[in-house]
Amino acid sequence: MSKPAPKAVVLLSGGLDSATALAMAKKQGFQCFALSFDYGQRSLTELNAARRIVEQMGIAEHRVIRLHLEDFGGSALTDHTIDVPDHDTGGIPVTYVPARNTVFLSLALGWAEVLEADAIFIGVNAVDYSGYPDCRPEFIDAFEKMANLATKTGISGQGIKIHTPLMNMTKADIIREGQYLGVSYADTISCYQADDDGRACGVCDSCRLRAQGFKDAGVTDPTHYIKV
Repeated sequence: MSKPAPKAVVLLSGGLDSATALAMAKKQGFQCFALSFDYGQRSLTELNAARRIVEQMGIAEHRVIRLHLEDFGGSALTDHTIDVPDHDTGGIPVTYVPARNTVFLSLALGWAEVLEADAIFIGVNAVDYSGYPDCRPEFIDAFEKMANLATKTGISGQGIKIHTPLMNMTKADIIREGQYLGVSYADTISCYQADDDGRACGVCDSCRLRAQGFKDAGVTDPTHYIKV
C-alpha cells in the first residue's frame, strides 16, 4: 500500500503569488487544502478568483473564512476613508493591513492541526513586494518557532513547517514558474481595488508590480484593466 500524500494548508488570496504557491505545493506532492479570507477588504472579486483557481487546479477542499478586520480599519484595504495610493509613497504603505499575516497564519495553523497536516504554504515575497513587515523571512521563522511551541502537533514531535517557496523570487521568476506549472493567470486578481467585474485599476502598487513582472518575464499580461 502506497503512503498517503502529505497534507498542506495553502493560503490563497486569489492573486498571482498565492496561486503560484498553490501550484508549487501541488507539484511537490502535497494534498492541498486552500484557505481564503473575506476580511473586509475593498475588493471581494479576489475571492471569486480564488474559487476559480481551486477549480482549475482540482484542490481537495477550499474554505473561505469571514473575518471583520474592517472593524479595526487602519489600512486603505479595510477603511474606505483611506485612499489607495497610485504611486510609491515610501516606507510601509497604507495598504498594509495590521497583523494580517499573523492572523491568517494562526487560522491556517488551527486547520492544519485538525487535518493532521505538517505544512502550511504562504506566497510571501521579499524581493518584488510592497515592504510589508509580515512578508519578511524573519517573521516567518519566528511564527514557525511559535507554532511548534504552542500546538499539540508541535510538542508531539510531528511539527509544522511554514513553506515560503516564493520568498527569494522576483515577480518575473514567479510568473515563469507558474507558466511552467500551468497556472492560468487570467483567473487571478492582484488589484487592491478591482471593480465588481474583476477589472484591475492598473495604478495601485500591486497592479504596478504585477504588470512589471509580466513585462520582465516576457509574458503577455492577461489582466483585465479598467479602461480610463
